[in-house]
Amino acid sequence: MDQTHNTLFLRLMAVLLALVGLALAGGGGWLLALGGSWFYLALGLLLLVAAVLLWQRRPAGLTVFAAGLLATLAWSLAESGLDWWALAPRGGLPVVLGLLLLLPWALRPLGQRLLRGPALVLGLVVLACLVAAPLSLLADPHARQGRLPVQRIAEDPLTIQPGEWHAYGRTGFGQRFSPLDQITPANVAALEMAWQYRTGDVRGRPGDPQETTFQVTPLKLGNRLFLCTPHQLVIALDATTGEEVWRYDPDILNPLALQHLTCRGLGYAPTMDAADAPAPDPARLEAARAAVPGLPVATEGAETTRCGARLFMPTADGRVIALDPETGAVCADFGAGTGQINLWANMPNVKPGAYYSTSPPAVANGVLVVGGTVLDNVSTNEQSGVIRGYDVRSGALLWNWDSGAPEEVAPIAAEATYTANSPNAWSILSVDAGLGLVYVPLGNQPPDQFGGNRSPAVERFSSAVVALDLRQGALRWVFQTVHHDLWDYDVPSQPTLVDLTINGATVPALVQPTKQGEIFVLDRRTGQPLLPVREVAAPQGAAEGDFTAATQPVSALSFDPPRLTGRQMWGATLLDQLACRIQLRRLRYEGRYTPPSLQGSLVHPGNFGVFNWGGIAVDPERQVAFTTPAYLAFVSRLVPRADATTLYVQADGAPPGPLPALNENFGAPYAVELKPFLSPIGLPCQQPPWGYVAGADLRTGEIAWQHRNGTVRDLSPVPLPFRLGVPDLGGPVMTRGGVAFMSGTLDDFVRGYDVTTGAQLWESRLPAGGQATPMTYLGADGRQYLLVVAGGHGSLGTTPGDHVIAYALPR
Repeated sequence: MDQTHNTLFLRLMAVLLALVGLALAGGGGWLLALGGSWFYLALGLLLLVAAVLLWQRRPAGLTVFAAGLLATLAWSLAESGLDWWALAPRGGLPVVLGLLLLLPWALRPLGQRLLRGPALVLGLVVLACLVAAPLSLLADPHARQGRLPVQRIAEDPLTIQPGEWHAYGRTGFGQRFSPLDQITPANVAALEMAWQYRTGDVRGRPGDPQETTFQVTPLKLGNRLFLCTPHQLVIALDATTGEEVWRYDPDILNPLALQHLTCRGLGYAPTMDAADAPAPDPARLEAARAAVPGLPVATEGAETTRCGARLFMPTADGRVIALDPETGAVCADFGAGTGQINLWANMPNVKPGAYYSTSPPAVANGVLVVGGTVLDNVSTNEQSGVIRGYDVRSGALLWNWDSGAPEEVAPIAAEATYTANSPNAWSILSVDAGLGLVYVPLGNQPPDQFGGNRSPAVERFSSAVVALDLRQGALRWVFQTVHHDLWDYDVPSQPTLVDLTINGATVPALVQPTKQGEIFVLDRRTGQPLLPVREVAAPQGAAEGDFTAATQPVSALSFDPPRLTGRQMWGATLLDQLACRIQLRRLRYEGRYTPPSLQGSLVHPGNFGVFNWGGIAVDPERQVAFTTPAYLAFVSRLVPRADATTLYVQADGAPPGPLPALNENFGAPYAVELKPFLSPIGLPCQQPPWGYVAGADLRTGEIAWQHRNGTVRDLSPVPLPFRLGVPDLGGPVMTRGGVAFMSGTLDDFVRGYDVTTGAQLWESRLPAGGQATPMTYLGADGRQYLLVVAGGHGSLGTTPGDHVIAYALPR
């Protein structure tokens, strides 16, 4: 390159430095005015000075730039320590600029050589930065090293055969623990695919909402697997070969007013004697038929039979259908010959699709218990969150617990309706047949971000776990996990039941994970905490017409993240990191439980949740938990409503057909804008890790180990296998063999972990997103199988699919 081209290169570098300097100085001045860091302004000014000097072909420009780069290194280490993923966006752009300035084409017009004068100074500073980089790669300041206790304190009280899986969490206790032990830390690396089945059910059909997802955890009964698909098919497979045995299509109504289209699983009742089944009430049956004109009747046009054992399939049009596990035929001796329960019976604000049971019903002691989801943040005129108990043999209504009228549990009169817009149970229920209790995780009354009009009953039961009498539905106790919830902190996870050994005594416990990161450990007989719970002061100052609770409960076992500061802001470069710091300063943020506001509030953890419906896995023998905490901040901004019809937050106008206009909150004073806390180029504004695996001792509340988990391979424009630690949606499973499995991370992998240390031992690439909870069982060939459902998640954008995959050790 001749001298003219060298000069042109130097001046281009000067222009580039000037542009970066202007951006940093301008944004840095704004940040400083907002009370943030002074560093960006100072660095911007240094870059502008360096740019002017270089344009003038003065070597002092290299010295000034070297001073700015050295300051960046010192500031970065002071803010982040040796944390590569925090250092990279701070130093990446300045180091690249420094390397470009050390090229001969930049040095020659300045009369400089690499190992002399200002060029030597800049070279030494760049070298220091390059040395710091590999050192930071060797460290993981976010890891917590330790070991869970290996002693088996108690024996798992087996209620089903070890190789079976009879409920969503294997049993009504919801532990997601299998007593199988063929797969161990020593041999898990040898796992290989045994078979793969394709359901043929993929998202993208007319009428599908964005959140059309394959979230099922199959049941295993005998040598058969039973699963449901997003579009409500029920399929039976040979558990050893994966061959289809039968499939049933309930022919649901379409179109529907759906926010979610999914099926997390089926309920199951073993063989029973139907001789003393109560007869259905004819008036109630007629009311159920009339609730939704045109609602299909399961026994019409389908193969039918009289059933001993039964599968229960909740459908998106608001039914629960009883099926024969042997043939897939509809149970004609259920629902007075209809083969189904109509959940729209006695329901206010009938709107098919707006209410249904996305999670499997609970079954115990001859009672089928059904909850349901309602639309989030659409209106104040939604359906009831009533919990209902039915006779498993006849389908007759036994009781109804309505949080709007919690004392009135006798079956509602045929002409009456339940309380509209009451807190609902969209997640999975747990049952203790011995105590005769069903445990219900409750959500919030919509709208989530405004509570000024909530009744005393709503205030008592929102975002709480309640224990109900299985036979009568009466309330036994309630424990609230959030007071006056304004953050969509529904209780999202199935309560996990386990008998803990505390001070030498066996105590029946309930372990409840929450979106805000608390894991409450309660006596499941009374709801009293077994691990200490304290009330801590919460930020105040709600929007006009609302209020905030003075305190919020915090458990001794907590994954509550530290409060975000400017130091935790992130990006690909200094520039978008600066934009995130400005955004943080412009939002209202006073830590966890910052109330929603008109200016916009930062919600951390966001409503994605530290824990969601996937829950945790608990080993009842070691009395430890395998958990998967995730951390993503969200931004919520209240938008005042002038009327009950105008669209305020639907950027693309009204959704097609009956699909709901989410977050409009028709009838409330405010609509709400909800979005992840992202940089201008779409990266999370908070630095990674965003997802972990962690092990906790349930007797002490100690978190023994915690490691970031998952890569950005399927989240970045190019497949980069960087292990930043990504969120998950879909829970883990543990085995007596000492291995835990999880497939729900937002990269397409299933992984196996050592329960004792948390070390990853195995992974296998999935053909689609695995946002479901795996399960494990024993095949007819005597082998232990790991089963993973990979179908992707619509609103998360993971790879769609229709795959059911079984893994096993080589024969």
